[in-house]
Amino acid sequence: MNNEQQPIIVGLDIGTTKIAAIAGRKNEFGKLEIIGFGRANSNGVKHGQVLNIDETIKAIQMALDNCYTSNPNLEISEVYVGIAGHHIKSLQTRGDIVRHQTEEEITQREIDQLISDQYKTYIPAGDQIIDVIPQEFTVDNFQNIPNPIGYGGVKVGANFHIITGDKNAIRNISRSVEKSGLITKDLVLQPLASAAAVMGQEDLEAGVAIVDIGGGTTDLAVFYEGILKHTAVIPFGGENITNDIKTGLGVLKTQAEQMKVQFGSALANEARGNAFITIPGLRGMPAKEISVKNLANIIQARMSEIMDFVTYHLKQVGLDNRTLNGGVVLTGGGSQLRHLIQLTEYVTGLNARIGFPTEHLAAGHIEELAKPTYATCIGLILKGYSDYEHNRKQFEHRFRKVEVPETLRKAAEPAETLVAAAEEEETQAEKVKNRKGIKDFWGKFKDGIIDLFKEEEDHAL
Repeated sequence: MNNEQQPIIVGLDIGTTKIAAIAGRKNEFGKLEIIGFGRANSNGVKHGQVLNIDETIKAIQMALDNCYTSNPNLEISEVYVGIAGHHIKSLQTRGDIVRHQTEEEITQREIDQLISDQYKTYIPAGDQIIDVIPQEFTVDNFQNIPNPIGYGGVKVGANFHIITGDKNAIRNISRSVEKSGLITKDLVLQPLASAAAVMGQEDLEAGVAIVDIGGGTTDLAVFYEGILKHTAVIPFGGENITNDIKTGLGVLKTQAEQMKVQFGSALANEARGNAFITIPGLRGMPAKEISVKNLANIIQARMSEIMDFVTYHLKQVGLDNRTLNGGVVLTGGGSQLRHLIQLTEYVTGLNARIGFPTEHLAAGHIEELAKPTYATCIGLILKGYSDYEHNRKQFEHRFRKVEVPETLRKAAEPAETLVAAAEEEETQAEKVKNRKGIKDFWGKFKDGIIDLFKEEEDHAL
């Protein structure tokens, strides 16, 4: 299918620290081309929940304005919205239907009916069902069927993972989106969106825990044998670490955030004991010297607590280092902390890696979009495409032609062209070897320069 005939789908990630709006469209190779991108600082959201609707509306509109600035040809009316927060809960249920036309094959309509029936499941007053996700199906006496369409039988059933949230919290998100002049196409649990962006099918089969470290919460989604087994929202995130630094070291919140990003480490043993950061004094007060090792100790304490929660949830569902061969995939803004992979492996006993949303992105995009910070937003677009391709929702039949703007395309790198020209007569194997050597050399050289400047800054400050 020509990519001009594909819909443009917009993901809106309403987070504690930032609000991001990304518009994407699949190309002829099934990869996402990003044709609009905007972000804004978030002020009305705490721990993943909208508390101040007016402030949230302003931030959404600013993110949209930035998205339009990146591509003036865009028209945004419907968005897929991510949801998280302390109020999110999940439960397991079982549902069955007895078929009337037993001679015929099971159809999609019957599966849709089975899923629809689960929305009538009893949940506590004040809660609302956000999503119903089928796990393994059964047809009569046949168990563990991933997709029962085409089977024949009398009774079809399934185990379901039901995600619920507080009605008022959901209403606040919906109001913020509507008052920004948008329509919520669907609400999607943030860890599921992040999983879609950073995972391939083989990861889900192997068994994997997605840990999305956001500003206000850390979201967890656990997959095993291709099935979603567990979701949880851990009530700590990057902002808690910033507040710990602010309180523990007696600095301003902006200074704490800056120190965390520039000098922070999740492992105190990896921090240099003789390195210090100098913070200017307020209104004539003397400057304050902060030990980089003390900073790392504070970060490590909170990150260890978050990873202890992850380990607890994995044990609750009986999935640990013996069954999750895919290990832990860290994503979200908080995953960019130095030495976090080592800490995660130490606490959980599982292999760990950073999940970048490049799995489904078309080549040639700006590097900013490949950051783990935008995994949720890109996953929301993928969720929209899943709905479009499986006819779960109505989409416009005519799609406007919108080109990828130059501002979102990666600029050509002249240095790479020169290296390629110089190596014209070398064999392909030698090219690969030499490029790796150059990359390693320049990587080490750059790191050495950075360390040199850091030491000078430390002494100068």
